[in-house]
Amino acid sequence: MATQVPIPKLGQSEETVTIAAWNVKEGDVIKKGDILFEVETDKAVLEVESQFEGTLLKVIVPAGKEVPVMSIACILGEPGEKLPEIKQPEVVVPKPAPAPKPTSTAKSESQAPPPVTPVTAPPPAPQVVHKLKPSPRARKFAADYLIDLDKVNGSGGPQGRVTEADVKNYLETSGYLKRKITPSALNVAKSEKLELLAIEGSGDKGRITLADVRNAVLEKPQPMSAMRKVIAQRLTQSKQQIPHFYVTASIDLTELMALRNELKDEGINLSVNVFIVKAVALALREFPYVNAMVKDNAIIRKSKINIGVAVSVPQGLVVPVVRRADVKALDEIQDEIAELAVKARDNKLTPDEMQGGTFTISNMGMMNVENFGAIINPGEAAILAVSSGMPTPVVRDNQIVIRNMMKVTLSADHRVVDGAMGAEFVNTVKRILEDTDRQHWM
Repeated sequence: MATQVPIPKLGQSEETVTIAAWNVKEGDVIKKGDILFEVETDKAVLEVESQFEGTLLKVIVPAGKEVPVMSIACILGEPGEKLPEIKQPEVVVPKPAPAPKPTSTAKSESQAPPPVTPVTAPPPAPQVVHKLKPSPRARKFAADYLIDLDKVNGSGGPQGRVTEADVKNYLETSGYLKRKITPSALNVAKSEKLELLAIEGSGDKGRITLADVRNAVLEKPQPMSAMRKVIAQRLTQSKQQIPHFYVTASIDLTELMALRNELKDEGINLSVNVFIVKAVALALREFPYVNAMVKDNAIIRKSKINIGVAVSVPQGLVVPVVRRADVKALDEIQDEIAELAVKARDNKLTPDEMQGGTFTISNMGMMNVENFGAIINPGEAAILAVSSGMPTPVVRDNQIVIRNMMKVTLSADHRVVDGAMGAEFVNTVKRILEDTDRQHWM
C-alpha cells in the first residue's frame, strides 16, 4: 500500500514551509533514515529523514514551492502501484476583514456631520485584462521580441484575444521599432526575459548597451526566501505594535580586556561576547520586567533567563538561544555559543535551539560600528544592541586618557519597561562589565 509522506511541522510557529531541495528522485529506493529533502523554514534549512521504506513513486511538492505544514510531500510504495489522488497543496492567503457597517443610518440633520469636500486622487493607470489568452500565432510572433504581451490590447477591445496583427500594431505604436540595442545586449536581454521598452539606453542616441541590460537584470524583482519573508513580517509587526524606546550607555572595556588577556595567557580563551552575555543574564536577575513579555493586556515575567544571540547567515538572521545563561560558567557559554554559531551558518540548527528566548543580544562589535539600535523580537520586552569597542579619549581624574569604550543601546517595550528602569538596566550591565574582580567572573 502506498505511503503518503508529509512535510513535518518543525517548529511551533511555522504555518508554511518551502522544500529547498530534493535529495532523491522518483524511482529511487528509500530506506529509513535516508534524507528525502531539505526544508526551508523561517529560521533555517533543515534535513528531513524518511520514516518509511519503499520506492519513491511521485514527488507531490516541487522544490521552491511554499505550502502549509503537514502537506503531502511525496508518495512511497511498490513500483507500478496505483497512486492515490492528491491535490497540490496551496498556501491560504487570509482575506482582509470587511469594513465595519454603520450602526444606524437614521440620524437627524442636526446630528449629521458637516459635509466634507472629498480629496480626489488621480485615477489609477488602466490595467489590461485579457479575457482570452493571446492566440498561438501571436505568442509565436512575439517570442522574437522583448515585449510584455499583457500590455498588448486585443483588437476586439480590452478583453479581446490578442492576435498577431495586434502585436504588430503594438510594435509600431509603442515606439518599440525605434529602439536600438547592441547584439550582445539583445542576447542577454532575451535570456533574462526582459522587456525592451522598460530598459533605458545610455548609448549613442539612446542605444541600449550591454551595461544597460546588466543594470536591468540587477533590478529584476527577487523573491524573498522563507526566512527573509518571516523576518520582514515579524519585525514590521514589532515596530508597528511595540512602542520602542532607546537607552544608550558607554562601557569602559579597558580593564576587562586586560583580564581577558590574562586569562588567555593561562589557556582560557574567552570572547568579549561571552562576558556580555553573562553580564546581561546577571542584570536580568535584578530586573525581571526586562525579562518579560506582553500578552493579551497582561505582563508575563519569565522565570528562566534564556539569552538569544543573533547570528548573521547568508539567508538573513537567526537567533539561537543560550538557556539558563545566568547560572552557566563563562567557558560553558563560550562553548555553547561557538557550537550554535557553527550550526547556524551550516543551516543545522534545530527548532528547539531557536525557541524559548527571553531576551536577545545583537552584537555588531566585530563590524566597526559606533552605535545602532535593534528591533525587539516579538514575545520579548527588550533587546540589547552591542557596538564596537573603540579607543576613545575620556576624562579620568580630571585627565584626558585613552580608554577602550563600547556603546550599548537597549531597545525596550514601553508597555513593560519605563525609561528609568531601562536606564538602570543598562547601567547595571555597565557596572558588571567594568567590575574585573576575577572572583566575580570565575
